[in-house]
Amino acid sequence: GILVFGLLAVGLVVAPDADPARLAAAQVGDLVREAGVVTASPEDSGTTGLLPGDIVLDGDGEERVIARIEGDQAWLEAEGSEDSVPTSSLSLHTGGPLWRMLTSAPVAETGEEGSVEVRLKGSRMTVEGGVLEDPVLHEYARQSVVRALRSVASEKSFPIEVIYKPSRDFDGATILATLGAESLTLEILDPAGQGRSATIDYAPPTSSSLLPPLLAIALAILFRKPVLALSAGVLVGAFLVRSGSGESAAAAAYHGVLDFGAKYFWSELTDTFRIEIILFVVFMLAMVGVMTRAGGIQGLMDRLAGLASDMRRTQIATWVMGLAVFFDDYANTILVGSTMRPLSDRFRVAREKLAYIVDSTAAPVAGISIFSTWIAFEVSTFSAQLPDAGLAPSDGYSVFMQTLPYRFYCLLTLFMVGLLVFTGRSFGPMLKAEERALGGELLRKGATPMVSKESTELVPAPGVRPRARVALMPLAVFVIGTMAWIIWTGAQGLSSDVNWLDYRVWTEVLGAGGGSAPLMYGALAGLTLASLLAFMEGLRLEILRSAWSSIRSMGIAIVILFLAWMIGSVCGDLGTATYLAVEAREGLPAIALPLLLFVLSSAVAFSTGSSWSTMTILLPIVVGLAFNLGEGTDIGGMALVVMSIGAVLEGSIFGDHCSPISDTTVMSSIASASDHIDHVRTQAPYAILTMTVALVFGYFPAAFFASPERPWMPFACLFAGALALTMVVLLKGRRPVAPGAADIG
Repeated sequence: GILVFGLLAVGLVVAPDADPARLAAAQVGDLVREAGVVTASPEDSGTTGLLPGDIVLDGDGEERVIARIEGDQAWLEAEGSEDSVPTSSLSLHTGGPLWRMLTSAPVAETGEEGSVEVRLKGSRMTVEGGVLEDPVLHEYARQSVVRALRSVASEKSFPIEVIYKPSRDFDGATILATLGAESLTLEILDPAGQGRSATIDYAPPTSSSLLPPLLAIALAILFRKPVLALSAGVLVGAFLVRSGSGESAAAAAYHGVLDFGAKYFWSELTDTFRIEIILFVVFMLAMVGVMTRAGGIQGLMDRLAGLASDMRRTQIATWVMGLAVFFDDYANTILVGSTMRPLSDRFRVAREKLAYIVDSTAAPVAGISIFSTWIAFEVSTFSAQLPDAGLAPSDGYSVFMQTLPYRFYCLLTLFMVGLLVFTGRSFGPMLKAEERALGGELLRKGATPMVSKESTELVPAPGVRPRARVALMPLAVFVIGTMAWIIWTGAQGLSSDVNWLDYRVWTEVLGAGGGSAPLMYGALAGLTLASLLAFMEGLRLEILRSAWSSIRSMGIAIVILFLAWMIGSVCGDLGTATYLAVEAREGLPAIALPLLLFVLSSAVAFSTGSSWSTMTILLPIVVGLAFNLGEGTDIGGMALVVMSIGAVLEGSIFGDHCSPISDTTVMSSIASASDHIDHVRTQAPYAILTMTVALVFGYFPAAFFASPERPWMPFACLFAGALALTMVVLLKGRRPVAPGAADIG
């Protein structure tokens, strides 16, 4: 592994950097969140030029914030109320972020259900004051702004639709971007020529942007110290960010160390989503600790013992549970891993094998389920570009359904896990781990599990009778409560006559209501019920002790999780994903496009540790590119669009699976109480094998031999891929045996 990373790093150093103009165009959208400066005075335009969110000076010279504007009246934010004043009595003090202009009249309209239609009529990129007549460059800038708008819409919980018509008569906004020697400027003009602009200090990302994740990954594998490895990656990244802004090496090193805590750690610590995820994990594991001490887990294990009565059946039961919890990958990981761990320990299932089953069923099943918190996000990343292929943005769900036969990696991963647990065969590092576990060592000597030994060895309190309901009822409350919260939140704003029999309504609701808050509240509800049931079983202080034992054991896990998020933030500042995407965009052959997109998305996700970020970066470029390239081939434009979207989604999940800096990989190690690096090392050969089969038997023949006359091609590819995996497992794999025992199988 170190040799591979070393060769890759050397290649990156000697490789030429991507075109800085295109890199800048691909990052123009970053300025959408910047506060804009009015480029035309109210006196010149005859209007106030004000927008909601602007900081203004009222008649008394006080700073106020505009809540909304109706006609010539502005409502200003006040404590517990809003004051209405004439806009003519206000003067602009500080412009709001540029996205507010793009989502306000006259270039946008708000629908009845809160949706926003943004109209764009052109985009242009200039370099050092001269127009660079490069249509691709102009398109990069537009796509970057649209991607940023979609990100804002996701945060603010309103759907957005972008209508693009490059016509002088179209009533839309114009995007003007300028790359200077050390700056990047974005200007948004309305149809009347009035607008706002924002400028930031800017240096295009280079190949050095890949150094932090590569360093972290290499050190993690070499020394098996994820905290050390991730910390080094963040520090190096912080140094590169500072040095890229023009600071000397000494100053960049000093300020980089300060940024480690003051910027990157603090930003993650104060992020609502991150805190809710941490609390979800804490509540969930505390719930399992209380259920265990109250006899619930023992009772559940006794119930399952009839079905999962040996190592093989326990793994099958874990796989089935992973398929059943299809609505969210985080919930899947923590719920399945933490509840099945005691039973898998009893039958000497290696912790690495449990982590693999948990990790390899979570994202793959959530990623292809039409009833999950993933689907709305996945659809939102490409639906706005569907007009480039002659479809409406509302056709996004239909296109997603068409991609399902081309989700080769997810489908083959789920098959691979089932194949391994049913046959009982393994190979590579996983086989050694399983043989070690059969000898009584669930963890490698010297391994550092993500939770402490004490939390994994909780037993029922003395005198407590094992009862399965003490575990089943809190788990049911968690699942039902989480789903209910998602549906209730996602259904807000829907009209009363909505058709609940339409699957698109449900997928939209699940997407809009998904996130970290439902998981946190669902886990809290489950913990509350578990504590109540434990109290009814006669436990008192034991409730607090068992909960605290689980929480206390997670110290190192939480540190690693935060560091994984921090290195993702560093990669964002360095433009790692943008660099990879732009570097690989040039000269893509039409037929090879799905294969190359799969490889590219895998590299981005592996380097950044985030499948969702990878989808957000790459999918906006796919529709127009694939449709235009596909129109000149036998396969057709729309078929290539479908395959290409599927390839990006799949590559993102594969790269995330193999990355030790991925939060879902970390959470799988937490739930399974596995050494994190051991989990990555043992899972990687299976993931790489499945990826190789997906490429060779999936995307390659699907792209090169598919045609409208062969609609069965993706299903034949799936069958061939499943057959290839079966042959590899049967020929290369063997059943693990305990040290000193003979293999009789």
